[in-house]
Amino acid sequence: MAFDVSVVGLYILDVLGRPVDGIPPGGELRFIDEIRLTVAGTAGGTAVDCAKLGLRTKAVGAVGEDEKADFILMTLKGFGVDVASMRRITGVPTSATILNVRPNGDRPALHRRGASDEFTLTPAEYAGVLDAKFVHVGGMPLLAKFDGAPTTAFLKAAKAAGCITTFDLLSATSATTQMLKPSLPHVDYFVPSIEDATAMSGYSNPEDAARFFRDLGARNCLLTRGGDGCMVVTPDNVFRLPAFDIDVKDTTGCGDAFTAGLIAGLNHGWDIEKSARFASACGGLVATGLGSDAGIIDFAGTEKLMNTGRTRPISL
Repeated sequence: MAFDVSVVGLYILDVLGRPVDGIPPGGELRFIDEIRLTVAGTAGGTAVDCAKLGLRTKAVGAVGEDEKADFILMTLKGFGVDVASMRRITGVPTSATILNVRPNGDRPALHRRGASDEFTLTPAEYAGVLDAKFVHVGGMPLLAKFDGAPTTAFLKAAKAAGCITTFDLLSATSATTQMLKPSLPHVDYFVPSIEDATAMSGYSNPEDAARFFRDLGARNCLLTRGGDGCMVVTPDNVFRLPAFDIDVKDTTGCGDAFTAGLIAGLNHGWDIEKSARFASACGGLVATGLGSDAGIIDFAGTEKLMNTGRTRPISL
């Protein structure tokens, strides 16, 4: 296979600043410590982190023909990501988000939908994208033309091609559940946040929420829970893992990093428990800096945190 992973879906430019206590009134000026631009989104952030962890990574998505697209493509290529399947679309802006990161790491977002809503894949394009061991799809319900039946058809083709499939969302609602249902039987590892899982399932208890998605067809469900760690439900086992005890600066992209770490661990031949611990280390590292590409340096450094880092008490 040409690639270890193809990362399909939502590619966003994030503009981040921290710490932000509030928006100044009128035309007043306030000073903050950091401002950054990063490649983000449930596909973009994952693609960057996969590449940093040493995976041969292919990016598959859509951007506009603006300066934001130039930055995204340049940055992806700088990390060694293949961008041959990134489509530039005329007449629409690149999807972008402004994040004002609070001192506690929370990040209220202002998002401009754009080229990601125009992203599509035809069956004729599948072969090049599916030349990978893993296929990650991320971005529902913010991929207007790809969400629903096109996503299901693509995931079905990925499984038929022998790929291992992972799936994540962004800002899901109860309405997302019906859109997602047909795709879940073709998903090997479903990796939502507890917030998205609760919004879709109606269950706030993480095990109940994970079982809800398993019952809909996902083979494995891993719920990321921020400082409370993660919940993992497989066909044979149920377990919780703690979060790492780190100094949180910004939680942007922690879920994307978790998915990248899961894929990297599985690609390394580890079982799901060790892979999920490595994924938690990835999420923890990203939270130590500003933006979805912060913290992670390489596979070895992340493995060191996994093996030696302090963890928080496991929360039920």
